[in-house]
This record gives sequence, C-alpha cells and structure tokens, in this order.
Amino acid sequence: MQTAELSGLPAGVTEHLREEGIEELYPPQAEAVQAGVTEGESVVASVPTASGKTLIAELAMLASIERGGKALYIVPLRALASEKKREFERFEEFGVSVGVSTGNYESDEEWLSNRDIVVATSEKVDSLVRNGASWIEELSCVVADEIHLVDDANRGPTLEVTLAKLRQLNPALQTVALSATVGNANEVADWLDAELVHSEWRPIDLRTGVHYGSALHFDDGSQEEFVVESGENPTTALVSDALEDGGSSLVFVNSRRNAEAAARRLGNAVGDQLTGEERAELADLAEEVRGVSDSETSDDLADAVAEGAAFHHAGLAREHRTLVEDAFRDRLIKAISATPTLAAGVNTPSRRVIVRDWQRYDGDAGGMKPLATLEVHQMMGRAGRPGLDPYGEALLLAKNHDELDELFERYVWADPEPVRSKLATEPALRTHVLATVASGFANSREGLLEFLERTLYATQSTDPGRLESVTDRMCDYLERNDFLEIDGEDITATGIGHTVSRLYLDPMSAAEMIDGLRGSSQATALGLYHLVARTPDMWELYLRSGDRETYTEIAYEREAEFLGEMPTEFEAERFEDWLSALKTASLLEDWASEVDEERITERYSIGPGDLRGKVETAQWLLNAAERLAVELDLGPDVVASISAARQRVEHGVGEELLGLTGVGNVGRKRARWLYEAGIGTRDELRNAEKSVVLGALRGREKTTETILKNAGHPDPEVGDVEADESAAVEVEPDSRGDGQAGLGDF
Repeated sequence: MQTAELSGLPAGVTEHLREEGIEELYPPQAEAVQAGVTEGESVVASVPTASGKTLIAELAMLASIERGGKALYIVPLRALASEKKREFERFEEFGVSVGVSTGNYESDEEWLSNRDIVVATSEKVDSLVRNGASWIEELSCVVADEIHLVDDANRGPTLEVTLAKLRQLNPALQTVALSATVGNANEVADWLDAELVHSEWRPIDLRTGVHYGSALHFDDGSQEEFVVESGENPTTALVSDALEDGGSSLVFVNSRRNAEAAARRLGNAVGDQLTGEERAELADLAEEVRGVSDSETSDDLADAVAEGAAFHHAGLAREHRTLVEDAFRDRLIKAISATPTLAAGVNTPSRRVIVRDWQRYDGDAGGMKPLATLEVHQMMGRAGRPGLDPYGEALLLAKNHDELDELFERYVWADPEPVRSKLATEPALRTHVLATVASGFANSREGLLEFLERTLYATQSTDPGRLESVTDRMCDYLERNDFLEIDGEDITATGIGHTVSRLYLDPMSAAEMIDGLRGSSQATALGLYHLVARTPDMWELYLRSGDRETYTEIAYEREAEFLGEMPTEFEAERFEDWLSALKTASLLEDWASEVDEERITERYSIGPGDLRGKVETAQWLLNAAERLAVELDLGPDVVASISAARQRVEHGVGEELLGLTGVGNVGRKRARWLYEAGIGTRDELRNAEKSVVLGALRGREKTTETILKNAGHPDPEVGDVEADESAAVEVEPDSRGDGQAGLGDF
C-alpha cells in the first residue's frame, strides 16, 4: 500500500511521510490499515522490532485527532516517554500538539486537556484517573506500547487495570496494543475486542544463532567459520568482528558488575579502531558523562566512553543513560554491555546483539535460572536498524555441545511464552481495589467484581473463584484499616481512603505510616526516613555480610527515634526487614547531611541512579506522610518535622541550608559554600555584597550572576567585582548538616 493512498489524516501528513522516505507501507502497517486502524478500529499489532509498530500507532492517533478526538500513548518507562514525545513532535507543523506527563502522582494535570497527543507511563495514567483528570473522558484513542508487560508482576497489573478503566470510561475507545513478542497475541486481542495483526516480516533480515567452538551456527542450519584465538574473549572477538564491517554491538549480561567489567574489555577492542575525530568527540562526551555525578560509577563510565564503549544498567543516573543511548544511536559509541533493562523498549538497535549470559541469579530459585524466552527475544530484536545495517545478527554463546542444543531449543527455535495476567496477587489487588472504589468505578461488591471481569485476568482465568476470594480478603483488609466502609453489599471509600488513592500509595504503606505517625508527637529525620523505608513502596537496601551486626548495634543505640515498636531479634524475618530499612534510612540520612555522593555510592555499594531513585521515592513518600498527618490532624509539630525531613532529602542538605536551596542554581555544595561565608537565606543572598558571593562561589562569574539574579538581587552583574577570597571557606567533605554522625560512619 502506498502512503499516498492513506486517508483520514491531518492535511500534509501523507506528503510529510513521503518526504521522510516512507512512500510505501511495510506489510504489517498495510495490514493494520486494512484492519481499520485509521478508521477507529482496535488493533493488536504483534510484529518484530523495527518493522514499523510506531507508525501504526501514529496513523491511529493522527486519524483519531483528525476526527476531532484526543490520543494517549502509554509507555512502560519514563525515558521512553521523552523519546516518543520527540518523535511525535514532528507532526506539530500540522497542528498536532504533544504533551508528556510522567511525574507527580498527586495531580490531574489539566494543562494536558489542550494537547492532542499525551505520552505517559501506565502509573501516571492510573494516577490521573484517580485524581479525576476530566480530559481522560475525552480520549478517543489509546496506544499501549510493549503490551507484553501485562505479564510483569510489578508493572503489569497497573497497565491491565488502567486499560480496563479507560475502556469503561470511554466505551467507543479505540485501543491499539503493540509488542514484538506476544506468544498469545490472540488472547490479548480477544480481551481488548481488537483485530489481531500478527507478522514475522522485518525490513532487514535477522539472523539468529549460537556461537560454539570455531563456528557461528544459525537458525537456518547454516554455519560460518569464526575462530576465537587461544586466550581471546569470545564476546570481544565478536564485537571486533562486527566493528571491522562498520557495525555496532549490544552485549547483554546478567549483572551490573558484569556489565561494567565487560565495558572495560570492550573498550580495549573498540579503541584500536577509532578515528582521530571520533576520539576527540568521545573525549568531550566522556567529560560530559563524568560531570553528571561525583561517583566512581560516573568515572568508570567516562573511562569506557572515551574508548568508544559503555555500560548500561539501572544503577546509572538518568542523564548517564540518555548520553549513552544517544551516542550509541549516532554510532559514536560502538559497543554497549547492558543488563536487560536496555531491552525494555528504548530505541537502541545495533548490527549485532550478543546474549552472553542467558541465566541470572534468582533468589526464589536459590541459584541461577534461565531467562524467559520472551526476554531473550526482546534482546535479539534489537539487532539491525533499517537504513543503516544491511542485516541484523543475534547470537548466544555456548560452552559445550549440549548447551548449543539447549540454546537452540530454548531460545532460537522457541516461541515466546504466553503473557499471563498477574493481577490476582494481594499487593496488586490491595492497591487497585481501593482505587477502583475511590475513583467511582464500583460502589458495591457486585460492581467491583463486574469491573474486574473486564481485566485480562478474568479473560484468562480457569479458576473464577480465586479472583473473588482475593478481592474479598483485600476488602476486609481495607475496611480494617479504615480505607473502606462496607455496609452489606455497599462499598465506599473513606476520606482517608480517597486521600491514599490520590496519593498513589500502596494502602499497606499508608497503614504503616499512619500507625507510626500516630504513635509519636515528635519525629526525628532518622525516624521518618526509617518509617518510609519500611513501606512496600520503598525498595530496601540488601543487608550484606557484616551489616547485620553493625545495624543491630545502631538499632539499639537509636531505638528511641523509631516510629513504631522495634521487633525483637527472635522475630528473625521482621527484624531482618527492620535492619534493611535502617540501612536505607542511613543512606537517606547521609544524603540529607551532605555526605558526598561518591562516598555514599561507595559506602552502600550502589550506583548514582540507585541513590537518586531512593531520594525521589523518599521525597514522594514523605510528601504523602505530610498529607496524611494533616488529614488526620496529628498536630503542627508532626507536620513541620515531616516537612523539614522531606525538604532535606529533596535538596540533600542540613536544615540550616533550606533557606538557600530554593534559589535556582543553588545546589547542596553551593548552599554550603554560601552558608559558611555568612549567607543563610534568600533575603541575605539578595542583599549580600557581590564580592562575598563571588568569593564564596570560587570566583565563577557566570554562576554568581545567575544565582544573584535568581535571588532577586537588584544588580547581579559582577564583571567589575573582585572576589573576596576570604569568603571561600573550605568545607570538610562530609560536613554534616545536623552535627551528628551518620549511621554509615559506625
């Protein structure tokens, strides 16, 4: 089908597509159009990566907008939301406006009502529904990217329930679901009342196979000689081979440590093949990477980038990941070693994909466990980019002949597993039952069960009684904790239940916080950090060898600060969880006491992305705790202590610096410099001698002018000002805002 044959799109779009080089639709795209995707029909598109899924979504959304509607594009990751927004913005010249929403769960974001396309994560869409965003009911088209993630135990239930709510709110809603790997796409299509477009077609060939011995063994039965010299690393040899032909490589490994180690080896292989111009560009990029974070991880990544390689995992800061992904797409970085997070939808194709590790540690299994076929197929699908690669190649590595046979049977020739709903688990239903009632989707037991019948779980279930029994248990739990009122068949959310739902809290987190806050008239920062750290919404730090003894000692020394009764050592599991939360609280206290990021990441064996994730989660939970304390009328002292702890963790400073960190461009280090120079508030900064401010900020004129302007100084120019060098007070690296040792110092 020619793009010129498309109809129902905004004026100029078909011509624009031809200018982009899209004169003819790929077969899966043409099949989707024939299925009615531009006419408002729902479609499940199960087609390989790089085969044009995004254009199918774009055609559906643009046609919907042309009919006077509004479109929503749901993504699994924040990073993917930003990427998709940039893609869709190319249609703005045709009168299509685009908005993105990923943060602040307690908001209806009404400004999005005047956007034609909204891009958001499933969690954000769920929160928008809970907070009563009126424009949600105006939706005419919703696209669910990576629909196979309904199988994910963490994200899946939210995506599933959110789609059910959107379809109930908008009975005529067009639903377009996309995935490269759905083993039971027909079931998903039945659930969504959609036409199935299933295709194996790809614009360029994908060769899959296994390296074993001195050959590459491919899925079509062919072999190619590939000798790895004695002492040579097979992965490095495969990356070097691809690079000789101008191709980039993605290497998937099973842990962060392995990703970082592999990147060092890959740098040795890639560096020898870089041009002088590439080396200069990479040197600049490495300095940019190094400047993202004061941590060893940042330095290690920068060292690898300088050699044309990189690692990618969830421990990196968001800025790190963006820099690496962009440079890889531009083919400046030639090879990335990554954990499977990179396979989750981010657009990073390469000539060759190497799945080095096909097993990873599973705590429940008590050892190494093979990856799911679906997950490996997601990795393999990253091989080959149309227009840049003549083909794509995905390889696993076998150590012996038996493993060669196993890898072909398990991954190369196997179909991906069917996706199965994970909704009927207590943590998922606990949250979604409360939200369903609080948002007005059900006001009785019968209505609640009728709503749940709209989910994928109900479609797939062979045990209808299970969902009913788990739902009843969750209703009992929510009633006991005063989140629901149940009168016979009638079910309503209490005032505090509505608040918990709007705050996007797991009800068990809310119950834990309410119990802890009610038991204390005064709360220290540590007590509050520990309180939020022991909720289900906070991922606790793992206790390593020696940690139990250390944190047990600290627990007894600072027991009076805890909000809630500490379990005894005889309650082994509860006590272990308490100590894990204490270790997490220790990290937050260190951060809020101005301990250097590098020291924190080293002390707790985490990456800068982990630290920032913990800080963002703590900030959100403390904000929720503050709201709950106000709602429950726990008194101004409790509210004030929570507010101070929240602000300290937000800015990473002692309480005395909070008057400065609200000024734009004043971070934790600059705030401390200014404070030590005698400037402690915005007013003092606004009226300060410019020579003192310039001296405190180490003579950085541009920075000083920006900060003075942000503080409201009447004359922020410092071009003719001489810095007062006595204001540049040296600060100890671990200067602590509260004057006491952090837990990590013990």
